[in-house]
Amino acid sequence: MTNNDILKKLRIALSLKDTDIIEILKLADFEISKSELSALFRKEDHKNYKECGDQILRRFLNGLIIRNRGQHP
Repeated sequence: MTNNDILKKLRIALSLKDTDIIEILKLADFEISKSELSALFRKEDHKNYKECGDQILRRFLNGLIIRNRGQHP
């Protein structure tokens, strides 16, 4: 399972929209545009497909923690 698959499954499981994901990434100090984000959700054979790196997934998970639990003191 790739990082892209994990991100897709989390988006569906948590009923997140693109704007929600962008906001979650901002909480973890990571800026991403809507077009860059949509490239992560494309099929692998699409010309604009972009592989989700470890850093993006890590930042997303950290942002999700901050969103749900609040900032770590």
